[in-house]
Amino acid sequence: MSKRILLILAHPAPQSFCHALAEQYVLGATQAGADIKQLTLSELNFDLSFQGYKTESAQLEPDLQEAQRLIQWAEHLVFVYPLWWGAMPALLKGFIDRTFLPSFAFKYRKHTPLWDKLLAGRSARLLVTMDAPPWYFKWINHMPNHYQMKNAILGFCGIKPVKISNFGSMKAASDKQKQRWLQQAQQLGRRVC
Repeated sequence: MSKRILLILAHPAPQSFCHALAEQYVLGATQAGADIKQLTLSELNFDLSFQGYKTESAQLEPDLQEAQRLIQWAEHLVFVYPLWWGAMPALLKGFIDRTFLPSFAFKYRKHTPLWDKLLAGRSARLLVTMDAPPWYFKWINHMPNHYQMKNAILGFCGIKPVKISNFGSMKAASDKQKQRWLQQAQQLGRRVC
């Protein structure tokens, strides 16, 4: 049985390197026999503004209802996005705020600080581009976005393991280096099955 993968592309510009990484990952996963679907967040119609945890999925825009359906369908999630100011784009943060809701991604328990992780049984991969060199993001900035995505968001909902691939420095990379990164994304897609 092929692995069910959902790739979530969160770069708002259609000609970005993130789009090229996503294409190569999809190609590799398809060649390996995966059942892969893709959400391109810039093509979805939804309000980025967080509306509070009283929002029920029935009140979500149709594109977010479909996103929740695909997340539940998937065994493995792949997020492709750039780091801007050391963080994910507002498009991705808004998507997470609006989609990873209580009763879908997690559920608080009464009379205890514990919660149920409703997306357990899934794994994830982050393909992250950055203008800074990865060593700078790690040792100087202390990787706040990686911690947020791996632990505070995905781990909180039960998604693990979460593996991270960094691609940078984008502004200093040669065409040859970018081609190597695209090959790496394709290999990551092939290996997930």
